[in-house]
Amino acid sequence: MTKCKNIFTWALIMLTVLCVGYPPSSLAEQPMDRIKSAIERVSEVLQDVSAKSGANKSEAVQMIREIILPSFDFAEMARRSMGERWKNLDGRQNEFVGAFAAFVENSYMNTLASYRGEKILFLRERVNQNLAQVDTEIVARKGDPLSVNYRLHLTQGDWKVYDVVVDNISLVSNFHSQFNRILASASFDELLKKMREKSDRPV
Repeated sequence: MTKCKNIFTWALIMLTVLCVGYPPSSLAEQPMDRIKSAIERVSEVLQDVSAKSGANKSEAVQMIREIILPSFDFAEMARRSMGERWKNLDGRQNEFVGAFAAFVENSYMNTLASYRGEKILFLRERVNQNLAQVDTEIVARKGDPLSVNYRLHLTQGDWKVYDVVVDNISLVSNFHSQFNRILASASFDELLKKMREKSDRPV
């Protein structure tokens, strides 16, 4: 359970690092280049957050929130997380996407304090038409390196994140398993309630 929590934490932190600070997209710009430039800019913000508290942290969180949200493809993440159940939501897909986005946003905002300026190695980039994967490795001060692979797709001329694979565990697959467990014994409305309760917790 602890390992899964740590993996989930790193996935959310690195989603934040990946997505913040993207300039207007260009089809000529490759995903690897965009990730590198984003990490250089955002790591400074996160290091400042880890070193300070109070108003400084709140200001940084708000800044990240305003910039990062357009860089997620929440609809695609939500669709993949629901799997086959997605087509059976009877017109409530948009409602689920809204609850899912708020749930993810609240989760990653609560993990900012875990960032400690770890070194990030950029290993390789693979692009296949409108899909891409960028493989990186986090080198912590203690412990083994952690692989973090980003899955992106090109949508409306912009590269957006739809999944992150941390130490061979997919964030979307993790959500998919969680939602399936809940829906095996609970209703869709109960799932939404659980997600909204977690989203309402203060950052």
